[in-house]
Amino acid sequence: MGNQLHQTQRPNRWKSNDLNQRPQWQVLARLIGYGWRHRLHLAGAFFTMGGATLSAMVIPWILGNAIDEAFQTGLRSQFVFLAIAILAFGALRAGFSYGQNYLSEAVSQKAAYDLRKDFFQKLQSLSFGFHDRQQTGNLMSKATSDVEACGRFISMGLIRGASTLLTLGVVTGVMLLANWRLGIVCLIFVPILVWRSLYMSRRLRHIWMKVQMETGNMTTVLQENVAGIRLVKSFGASDLEERKFGDRATSLANLTYSATRMFASQGSLMTFIFTVAIGTILWFGGREVIAERLTPGDLAAFILYMGILMMPVRMIGFLIMTLSRASSAGQRIMDVLDAESPVKEDSNAITLTNVSGHVRFENVSLSYDQTGTVAVDDINLDVQAGQLVAILGAPGSGKTSIMHLIPRFYDVTGGRITVDGRDVREVTLESLRRNVGVVLQDLFVFGTTIKDNIAYGADSTNLHEIVRASKIAQFHEFVESLPNGYDTWIGERGVTLSGGQNQRLAIARTILLDPPILILDDSTSSVDIGTEYLIQSALEEVIRGRTTFVIAHRLSTVRKADLILVIDKGRIVERGPHVELMKRGGFYQRIHDLQ
Repeated sequence: MGNQLHQTQRPNRWKSNDLNQRPQWQVLARLIGYGWRHRLHLAGAFFTMGGATLSAMVIPWILGNAIDEAFQTGLRSQFVFLAIAILAFGALRAGFSYGQNYLSEAVSQKAAYDLRKDFFQKLQSLSFGFHDRQQTGNLMSKATSDVEACGRFISMGLIRGASTLLTLGVVTGVMLLANWRLGIVCLIFVPILVWRSLYMSRRLRHIWMKVQMETGNMTTVLQENVAGIRLVKSFGASDLEERKFGDRATSLANLTYSATRMFASQGSLMTFIFTVAIGTILWFGGREVIAERLTPGDLAAFILYMGILMMPVRMIGFLIMTLSRASSAGQRIMDVLDAESPVKEDSNAITLTNVSGHVRFENVSLSYDQTGTVAVDDINLDVQAGQLVAILGAPGSGKTSIMHLIPRFYDVTGGRITVDGRDVREVTLESLRRNVGVVLQDLFVFGTTIKDNIAYGADSTNLHEIVRASKIAQFHEFVESLPNGYDTWIGERGVTLSGGQNQRLAIARTILLDPPILILDDSTSSVDIGTEYLIQSALEEVIRGRTTFVIAHRLSTVRKADLILVIDKGRIVERGPHVELMKRGGFYQRIHDLQ
């Protein structure tokens, strides 16, 4: 708990672009880039889309000729030929449509996979400073519903949108070629549709942004409730949690209802405009037929072409909703993808090898923000290889913050830290953290077997090494008492284990990596006195020849330390071995007397 007080006060240090300043076209262009990664499938989707559109354009022309033939000749043979032609082009259109749907969905799913993969990889690369300010449920919402909305944009927005534009363009061209007067009459309605579409796009974009954010908030409530269900049950707070979730769900439903209502009004308006256009075509087209500037077949073809336009016109509203939702979801995802972590690996970083364990702090300071809030202040420390250093201090004094600087969970804002004389910022993060083993205060156990949990992070290991690490952590005897031994499945977050068992598992996991530098962050706080004694006795063998930092509240765990540091407000206020500190009568002695 050494840095919890600071963490609750600090603003975010990681950087990201302001979503409200990122243009919508820029977000959509980046999403299109994910589709472009699969350009062969994308090209196939566009090709089949073009084939389906052009095939559909031929059918009204054939029917128009059939009507004119009926008025002029009445030959049945012509009707049979035209009927066969219509069936052939109908079958061709169906085949192209199948290819379009299949390939567009393939591109959509591949793009969503790439986006989700990049999102996850970005989360892995960001430092603690980013995750300190994030809500798990909100990140889960971005990785699921937001990514799905972006993937849907590729198939429904990009490809279907292109199909809509192509249909509108081809139909408009055919109409103008058949009769430019009647074509212009039809085009009068286009500006109205475009204006309405742009207007709805702006309004829906803001609503869908709120929908995506509220979805994240609702997911957060759900995630916290499920993770803390035992606490909820213990305090009889089910009604409270139901109200919290209900409030979020209601807010989400209202926002979605508003967006759907606007979308429905858009569809109704489009239908009305389409009906007015049909009436206008019949009125003006009839006059053109009477003036013999248009044949009855051409007029019928005009009406059929307007029928073809009916689907794209109706799709405009759906496309606007898809684009608006994708831009909102995309902005939330780009917020993570564009986040800059203050902990960055140098392009010329070297691999840290053959580490002896000499750790040195030189005027080290740490500020979590730009306002001057100091978590670590001017720390100077020289720890020789193999030494045991114990760190004491009140909760919030900065003990954990100091230790998190060694493996670069955070970066120093002043001074430097060296391992074997090498600045930790000059080596690769992977090699640094391979050589610095950490048993965190906030333990985490995966929902898998005990064996897999202990072996986590070890590239190659065997059961013998796992058992050895478990014995050192005083965990083996408990595991052997289980029916399935090391193949026993642990519940999510280790709920089937006690606090002490979880800690011993975490210690075994770190011991297995055999790091030359070891950080134990209050690693015996959840075990009883007897188990603590056994763990300390076992750890003596592991600590021997290894540079070890122990953060603890119990003095029994630090008496044998080569050096004891007493931390207060991010500074070292006392240092020395146990006997020497007791003689001084300062902070350490007061802590000793209290215990």
